[in-house]
Amino acid sequence: MLTKNPELTDRDVRWGLAVKLFAILLLLGAIAVLVTSIMGYLRARDSLQEAIYNQLTTARKSKARQVETYFRTLRNELGHLASTQMAVDAARGFNSGFEALEKSEVPADTRRAVDDWYVTRFAPDLKRILGKEPDIKQYFPDGNAAYYLQYHYIVANPDPPDRRLLLDDAHDGSAWSRQHAVSHPLLRSAAKSFGFFDLNLIDARTGRIVYGVLKEVDLGASLRTGLYRQTNLAAAVARCATTADRSAICFEDFAPYAPSGGAPIAFMAAPIVDQGQVIAVLAAQLSIQEIDNVVTGDRQWRQDGFGATGEAYLVGADSRVRSAPRAFYENRDLYFAGLKSGGQEPANVDAIRRYGTPVLHQHIDTEATRAGLAGLEGTSEIAGYDGRPTLASWGPLGIPGTKWALIAKIDSDEALAPIRTLQRELTLVGGLALVVVLLTSAWLSRSLLGPLRELTAGVRLFAAGDYGAKVTVRARDEIGTLCAAFNRMVDQLREKNVLIENKNREIEELLLNVLPAPIANRLRGGEQSIADGFAEVTVGFADIEGFTQMSAGMPPADVVALLNGLFSRFDDAAHELGIEKIKTVGDAYMAVCGLPDPVPDHTERMVRMAIRMVYITREHAMQHKVTMKLRVGVNSGPVVAGVIGKSKYIYDLWGDTVNLASRMESGGLPDMIQVTRPVYEKLKDQFVFEPRGAIEVKGKGLVEAWLLKL
Repeated sequence: MLTKNPELTDRDVRWGLAVKLFAILLLLGAIAVLVTSIMGYLRARDSLQEAIYNQLTTARKSKARQVETYFRTLRNELGHLASTQMAVDAARGFNSGFEALEKSEVPADTRRAVDDWYVTRFAPDLKRILGKEPDIKQYFPDGNAAYYLQYHYIVANPDPPDRRLLLDDAHDGSAWSRQHAVSHPLLRSAAKSFGFFDLNLIDARTGRIVYGVLKEVDLGASLRTGLYRQTNLAAAVARCATTADRSAICFEDFAPYAPSGGAPIAFMAAPIVDQGQVIAVLAAQLSIQEIDNVVTGDRQWRQDGFGATGEAYLVGADSRVRSAPRAFYENRDLYFAGLKSGGQEPANVDAIRRYGTPVLHQHIDTEATRAGLAGLEGTSEIAGYDGRPTLASWGPLGIPGTKWALIAKIDSDEALAPIRTLQRELTLVGGLALVVVLLTSAWLSRSLLGPLRELTAGVRLFAAGDYGAKVTVRARDEIGTLCAAFNRMVDQLREKNVLIENKNREIEELLLNVLPAPIANRLRGGEQSIADGFAEVTVGFADIEGFTQMSAGMPPADVVALLNGLFSRFDDAAHELGIEKIKTVGDAYMAVCGLPDPVPDHTERMVRMAIRMVYITREHAMQHKVTMKLRVGVNSGPVVAGVIGKSKYIYDLWGDTVNLASRMESGGLPDMIQVTRPVYEKLKDQFVFEPRGAIEVKGKGLVEAWLLKL
């Protein structure tokens, strides 16, 4: 039986406990609201920053791959063009024609016409660019051939300056013009097709520019003496003229080039080799505009996810930009104001105005550019080139012959605007929550006073040693009922959670057995329809020759065990080589390499897989004392891959590449691997193939095929 404290009345106890309970509930509620608000704010801020950094990094890497691919393509195209017989013939023809012109005298009136053109036409544009009166005489041609060619193809050219390249033959009767009439249309077309700003041929012996597609004022100029000897063109040519390696490509970074109006021009050169000697150098001018278009996404910053202030830009080893910042295109006044506030040197600002581009003139030296040029990748909040706080992601570019960094950034004010909004909302919600806690605490302190007295009595009984007291579960006791219900709920939830976790693991394992992991992740992410195009993969089909007849007399269980053992070994080989198994149909096995994650050596991997399959089949047949021979067909090309089905998923491939790979298998020979031309062309230097000739393929007619010698 409980006794009362004689020093306290019931009224004293009731109000004292109510006050204490109210204070505790209010304090706990306030702490809960404060902690929840602060943790919610911090986690939301960190999550938003991480999402922004991830988005910036993804955009940066995507643009870096585009720029690297652009340069890699140019190198391949230029090297291929320089190795053609057309380039050799053109070099010899232009070299000899230029030499003949150099030995002939140029009339005085022709020289005067060229000099007058430089004074009246070229000098004003050059003055506007340089910002001062140029010494125009140093730009005059320095030889008979240069004067002759510039007169006929520049000064007397009937077409406007931007269309001089359309003149195929000046009809002057020179050997140079006869060669020009033959080679110029081809080289002009090549420059346009490959995206070169201009193409030049330089005599490796004399260092003279003997040909140019655009017919600029450097036609006939010497790269060893005079004005052009210190240009990046001269540097690129000097390096390539000394190597007879047909695969050599010499690249020089962007620099102002006067013949192109002072525009930033980079040069990529390749030697033209004939009979083991370099007879000329083919130099391609690369315009900064193409790179700028890639980096700026053709000025579609919002569509690229950069918002109102985000952008990506390139910086060279000299810490000067190789692509124009966003503000330069969107708001010139704001851009120049930002340059001023960012501490840009007045000379650089003046050069940007005169040249009409920030490239090679705007200097950016930030934490991001320094780290990127040092070969490091990273993300952080830094001070941008205009002095404003920005969230940035940086990293180097892998372009041979350059040291460039790519930075993707967005102003912190814009990026973190949702955080400030969240801060205001959390303050408002927190204030309202505190009011609710205050009112709730007052109500609870009163409504729970009676039940708490009973609870106190029960606790005292327990403290006195009455361990049979069950205060919390007394009949008609609200607190006891609530606690009992809560305990039962926790027990039930624990059991259900264990069951759910077990089921989830089973579903996860089943899904990964049916679909590739990236595809399974996309399905779990909520994608309803998955279909992707892949530009280059390698597909392989394998089928056991005569398996149906061989297995006709075998028990079903033995047939299944035989195939399961063989295909399991195929699966192990595919996993080792990074090849995706697509499906098996009867005794046929289909696999692909290069998707869903692209790999550069997908063709080689698939051929090695085919070789393993043939040997695995031989070994498996010997172990089981049966006769089995495998036919394998391999083909490379584009495919469409996706998930089909609703109740039973299957990941499958479609396209002509798949069909032709299947035909290579069905039309192949037992114990052999048959491939198509794309596979043969890629691997002919790594494997030994035997041409089979043209075979009849259903739906395709005659198709060339090769057999891999095992």
